[in-house]
Amino acid sequence: MSSNSTTPPTGRTVAGAADIKRLLSAAFIGTALEWYDYFLYGTAAALVFNRLFFPSLDATTATIASFVTFAVGFAARPIGAAIFGHIGDRYGRKAALIITVVMMGVATGCIGLLPSYDTIGIWAPVLLAVLRFVQGISVGGEWSGAMLLTLEHTPKEKHGTYSAVPQLGSPVGTLLSSGAFALVGLLPDDAFYAWGWRIPFLAAFGLLVFALYLRLRIEESPVFRAMIEDAEKNGPAPAPLVEAFRKTWGRMIISVLAAFLGIGGFFLLTTFMISYGTEQLGIAKSVMLNATLLAAVAEMVVIYIGGRIADRVGPWKVCAVGGVLSVLVAFPVFWLVDTGQTVLVILGVTLGVAVISIPYATIGAVVTDLFPETFRYSAVAMSYNLSGVLGGFVPLLAAWLTGVTDGASWGVALLLVLIAACTAAGSFLAGPLLGSRSATPSENTSAPQKATA
Repeated sequence: MSSNSTTPPTGRTVAGAADIKRLLSAAFIGTALEWYDYFLYGTAAALVFNRLFFPSLDATTATIASFVTFAVGFAARPIGAAIFGHIGDRYGRKAALIITVVMMGVATGCIGLLPSYDTIGIWAPVLLAVLRFVQGISVGGEWSGAMLLTLEHTPKEKHGTYSAVPQLGSPVGTLLSSGAFALVGLLPDDAFYAWGWRIPFLAAFGLLVFALYLRLRIEESPVFRAMIEDAEKNGPAPAPLVEAFRKTWGRMIISVLAAFLGIGGFFLLTTFMISYGTEQLGIAKSVMLNATLLAAVAEMVVIYIGGRIADRVGPWKVCAVGGVLSVLVAFPVFWLVDTGQTVLVILGVTLGVAVISIPYATIGAVVTDLFPETFRYSAVAMSYNLSGVLGGFVPLLAAWLTGVTDGASWGVALLLVLIAACTAAGSFLAGPLLGSRSATPSENTSAPQKATA
């Protein structure tokens, strides 16, 4: 830490302005590059993988199979949460983040090198699923580590604003991935499906070097350094993930609910929506990709504003309001897209993504502040990524609902209502718990904490 650090009444060291600026820059850029890699797969799953890796299946079945490989990444996320939660709680937040970014960059770049089904047969989708699994393990520890490093360096009264900074990595990652596909999508179809789609994936190798440089410059969390000092005096704490489940299983369930819309709703309105628009409605892929790009811009604005408001009213209130508003706009979003008119399609996607981004803006502050610091990485990572497992299967479920309803959108809109209601409920339940923790002068992380169902 630099000399301009300060010490608050709790005894925790808070980074100075220069340290915070460097940390936020690294957290934002590193997370954006990580999400670029991850979201790239979602776009390719909707546009490419169904044709190149499952060519023997009919169009609907191939799309579902493609989304199955997409969901594999989410199934791997709790494994990554367990691995990197343990690393983050025992060996440091920084160490975990360095490993995650290397895993993600290598896996994403290798997808761009994969031969198609016509070249190596069944091994093509198998290797695709394996690399997606590696991506899932990586992202299972990424978000929680970036969020913890940010919030554990900064004053609690500004957690709304600061928690929004890593969240900005998501729309920027979307802009980069969708923008990359929009550019290669300008190629003739033969060139696009032959080699053009690979370019955004291969770019991950170069981005990895930049992201790794940023991660190596991040300073370790002062909270973790205090944990190490305590462990040297009193011995190591029990297994963090076991402690998280034993003492705070109720809070973990609440976190899963509160985070659901920001994950499941997002992939419903981006990954699935691209497939729905192109396959069911016959909308040009350029229109759907451009809609996603504009929606990402709107998401950035909403995240920034949501973070600032959270500093005044509280992060959980922002999440709750966002969940309620998302319930109200679910059907109008799909009505707009169903028109097939370019302007209305873009408006529908942008409206939907903007509204579900309200709770996403401050969810980091909500789930992080629910847990004591000795097993915080494990608890936050597992909670968020269990929600991610549910969210990862949303495009698959939405594709199935579309088939059951003969291409109608009402079933998918109802699914979005359900997801939004879960987040609203989880946020309301988190409110009293966050109030009780903030009322405590200091966190006694060694004291048992009762689970709250």
